[in-house]
Amino acid sequence: MTYVAGRLGQAVIVLAIAFTVSFIMLQALPGDALVIRFENPEAGLSPDEIARLREALGADLPLWQQFWMTLTSFLRGDFGYSVQSGTSVAAIIASALPDTLVLAGTAFVVAALLAVVLALLTQLQPLAWLGRVLRSTPSLFISIPVFWLGIVLVQVFSFRLGWVPVINPGPIEGLILPVMALALPISAPIAQVLIRAIDDVRMQPFITVVRSRGASDWWILSQNVARNAVLPALTMAGLLFGELISGAVITETVFGRTGIGRVTEQAVVAQDTPVLQAVVVISAAVFVLVNLAVDLIYPVLDPRLAAKGARA
Repeated sequence: MTYVAGRLGQAVIVLAIAFTVSFIMLQALPGDALVIRFENPEAGLSPDEIARLREALGADLPLWQQFWMTLTSFLRGDFGYSVQSGTSVAAIIASALPDTLVLAGTAFVVAALLAVVLALLTQLQPLAWLGRVLRSTPSLFISIPVFWLGIVLVQVFSFRLGWVPVINPGPIEGLILPVMALALPISAPIAQVLIRAIDDVRMQPFITVVRSRGASDWWILSQNVARNAVLPALTMAGLLFGELISGAVITETVFGRTGIGRVTEQAVVAQDTPVLQAVVVISAAVFVLVNLAVDLIYPVLDPRLAAKGARA
């Protein structure tokens, strides 16, 4: 319980910092979303009416009062209303978040499976060269821009080969290319860390003892090496989930998918501060929850951590 409480405390601190920094940066943006939205002559509002609207929304309050009002509203689950559309921000996020979570979650699973397959293939003697390449090559794939990879995938698999449609695709077809664009960049570094961890575990003395008892290479890999080698890869996967969240926003824009990416794009253009604040905080919350889950899985995979916590 002490371990869990400590991790929960760290998660709360990270969320508080994310909220504070995003609030300050969004308030520092030039321009005023209310003025941009309602100063248009087509809106039919006079300067006095815009001033009263600012007063009703609290936009004329001192910065510290706006911060406190926004913070208490967020703690109640009230994200305010969109300046651009007047719709509840909670309703906008609730309608867009499931599509983004499906995309990011599917890409995360595909990237993890691809990394495990690559790591296992490198343990086969005919494919030992693949392991050497992945060990010696830096994590090149993670530096590839997601939007560029998405455009290349569309050009090759949709326009050139015609295998996957991008115009009015089905639910499954619409996920194939976006998932590939997200999963490929992060699968390589996870595989690289996993391969190096396998190499390190194979050098441990207990592996020599198990091998001396007549265990096969596959038994050693599956029963002894894998469970010990997965911890560094699990840490890397949790950290790279942040790349999935930011990459999902860009990928949705490239492929024209509905989701948090489309909402963010529209909010940036309109300087819709309430929507942007909610997107930042919710993205940080998802990232924190994933890494919290990774931390809580550690004692399950490594009994030494659980024993250490019990002694403490």
